[in-house]
This record gives sequence, structure tokens and C-alpha cells, in this order.
Amino acid sequence: MPQLYLALGSNEGDREVLLYRAIDAIGVSIGHIGSVSSFYETAPWGFESPHPFLNAALSLTTQLTPEQVLDQTQQIERQLGRKQKSSLGNYQDRPIDIDLLLYDSLVLDTERLTLPHPLLHRRAFVLDPLAEIAPHLYHPLLGKTIRELQLELYAIDTSQPSL
Repeated sequence: MPQLYLALGSNEGDREVLLYRAIDAIGVSIGHIGSVSSFYETAPWGFESPHPFLNAALSLTTQLTPEQVLDQTQQIERQLGRKQKSSLGNYQDRPIDIDLLLYDSLVLDTERLTLPHPLLHRRAFVLDPLAEIAPHLYHPLLGKTIRELQLELYAIDTSQPSL
């Protein structure tokens, strides 16, 4: 079965409860969860808000196609109170956000879905939890491990704490 990696984030409501509810729903509707990272509190990325995020990453195996996974994650987001998805870089506060990061070593670029996630390597709030559960996971386009991408990001972005 394919190995899938997801990123989760919440900055509205009871963030911790929402993350746990999302993880439970993912386990029920998408596949068998293998690993879940710690929760990381982070500042909003790409927009201003006084509400910090809790972020996590998880790995799971699934029998669903990437598009079916996307449909399920969007349904879970709606069930947990998300009203609309961010589009064209217009980000906003949200009770839950679930992003598909990697699906095995699949490279996909369709109107609905791009894999690997195109901003994965530029977001510490994604790389930190992902590196916790899968530091040696290989990015199929960039040819580097998650840990290598994390170290590169921290070397470039001096606003991030050093590892």
C-alpha cells in the first residue's frame, strides 16, 4: 500500500482537540496511521494573525488514490468547521488545514493536486514535524532528505531558530 504523509494545522478554536479529531477522522476514512509527530506551535505563515498555529505531521498507508485522499481530507476539514480553502496565496485563520505532502515517490501536477506539495521545502512548520517522524524520507523532485531540506531552510531563513 502507498505511504502517505500529511501536514495538519489549526489556529482557531481548541487547536489541540481539532488536531486530534482530524487525526482520528483520517484514521477512519483514509488509512492506517503509522506515526504522528509532536504538536508544534508556530506563527502564521503568509498572513498576519494574532492566533498561532498548532502543526503536526503524520504518516499513513492507504488504498486510496491521491485524488480520493484529497476528497477525504477536504471533507474532514468541512466537518471540523473549515468554511473555505485558501487560494492563490490568500491565507486566513482556520480551525483545521490538512495538506497532502507526499504520496510514495509520486510526482503529480494536476489542476486539483500537486505532489510533492510545492511549498513543503519552504515551510519550517511542515519540515519540523515531518523531520521528527521521517527525517530520511526522500523528496522525489529535490533529491534530498527531509532532514537535509530542514537544515537548508534554517541556513537560509535566519528568522528560524537554529537546530
